[in-house]
Amino acid sequence: MGLLTFKGGIHPDDGKSLAKDQAIVEIMPKGDLVYPLSQHIGAPAKPTVAVGDYVLKGQKIAEAGGFVSAPIYASVSGTVKALEPHFNPTGSKVPCIVIENDGAYTEVEYPESKPFNLMTKDEVMSRIADAGVVGMGGAGFPTRVKLSPKEPDKIEYIIANCAECEPYITADYRRMLENTKELVSGMRVVLSLFDNAKGIFGVEDNKKDCISVLEEAIKDEPRMSVKTLQTKYPQGAERQLIFATTGRAINSTMLPADAGCVVDNVETLVTIHNAVIKGRPSMERVVTVSGDAVANPGNFKVLFGMNQAEVVEAAGGFKTQPQKVISGGPMMGFSMFTLDTPITKTSSSILGFTEDVVAKLKPSACINCGRCVEVCPSRIIPSRLADFAERHDEDSFTKQNGLECVECGSCSYVCPAKRQLKQSIGSMRKIALANRKK
Repeated sequence: MGLLTFKGGIHPDDGKSLAKDQAIVEIMPKGDLVYPLSQHIGAPAKPTVAVGDYVLKGQKIAEAGGFVSAPIYASVSGTVKALEPHFNPTGSKVPCIVIENDGAYTEVEYPESKPFNLMTKDEVMSRIADAGVVGMGGAGFPTRVKLSPKEPDKIEYIIANCAECEPYITADYRRMLENTKELVSGMRVVLSLFDNAKGIFGVEDNKKDCISVLEEAIKDEPRMSVKTLQTKYPQGAERQLIFATTGRAINSTMLPADAGCVVDNVETLVTIHNAVIKGRPSMERVVTVSGDAVANPGNFKVLFGMNQAEVVEAAGGFKTQPQKVISGGPMMGFSMFTLDTPITKTSSSILGFTEDVVAKLKPSACINCGRCVEVCPSRIIPSRLADFAERHDEDSFTKQNGLECVECGSCSYVCPAKRQLKQSIGSMRKIALANRKK
C-alpha cells in the first residue's frame, strides 16, 4: 500500500536540517511585551486593563470580543504601559496592549484543577474557551468554535496535523519528540468531546522518529492511530490532509465538520492539554528560528508578546545581513520589513535568508506548459486564474473556481516564466470573498 497523499503538490528543498536536531530552548524576554488584540480570526479581543494597572503572569488582559474571538493573557508580570497601535508580523498596525516587564514573573494562583476524568463536556469546552486557545498552525481560528459543530455526533475523525510540510519549520517536529505525552493528552481531551470520533496523527514519512514515538505512546489508546503520509508540500494544508487521511474531499463552501472531521495542529493540541489538564491559559509557543542568515538556527519556547528581534538574538543573531526575513514558512508566510514586532499565537517561525531570490526573478509571458496545473492540489488552472485576476475579471475568476485556491504557492514555485501566480490569485480571491460577504 502506497503512502497516503493527494494529487498534485511539489517537493521543495525543505531546509529542515538546519534546526531539526536542536532541542527546544526556553528563552525569556528582556524588554516590553506587546499583545495585539487580533491574534485570531474573528472579532478582536477587548482590553480588560487600563494604563498603569499592575498585572500578573496568567492574568486575563483582554476578553473575547464575540463568539468568534478569544481572550488574551499576560505572559509576564508588570505594569500596563500603553494601549496603542503596533505593527504585527503581517505588517499591519493593530491595537495592542503594552506591558512593562518587571522581570519577576509573578504568577496568578490558578484554580485547583479538577481531574479530567470527572469533567463534563461543558467543563472541558469552558476550559479551552477561557484559556484563549486558537489554531496555532497559522489561521488562528478560535478552538472553542472549531470544537462546537452543529452536529457533534457526526464528527468521525479528529486529525492531528503533524505533517509540518512548510520548509525550514521544525517547531512541531520537536514538540512531537519532546512533548509526546502532552500531544497525546491533547488528543484525548478533544476525543472526549466527540463520542463517535477516532483520533488520527497524520505524520509525513520523513519524520520516522516521530512516527515511532507516537505509535509507542498510543499503543494503549484504542481510539487513536498514526497514519504515515507521503512527504510532499502542501501535505499539511487542511483540505489535503483530510483527503490523505480519510479519503474525504471538501471545497471552499464547506468546513471540515461537513466531512465529519476536525483538524488541529500539534501546538494547538499541546496548548489544549495545558488548558484542560493543567488549568493554564495560552501564553507561550515553540518558534523555529532558521535560514542561512541565522547564526545558530534552533527551536525556542517563547512567551507571547516577546519582541521578534530578541528571539533572533537568542539564535545568535544574523551572521550576515539578510535580504529577506519571513514570519512563518517561505511558501505561505509573510515577508517582514522589521523585527520590531511581537510573537503572537500564530507565530510559528522567523526565517532569515542572505539572498532574496524571488525579488530577483523577472516574470515573462506564460508559455502554456501546464506545470502549474499538474502541481495544483486544488485541481484548478492557476495560469488562467492569474490572467483573470490581472484583468480584474472577478466574474470569470469565480466561475473558473478561483475560490478553491488554497494559496499554497506551488504554482509560483514551478512556473518557468516566474509569474507571481499565487500572489495574483490570492489578491483576487480576497476581493471576491469580501464581495461575497457584502
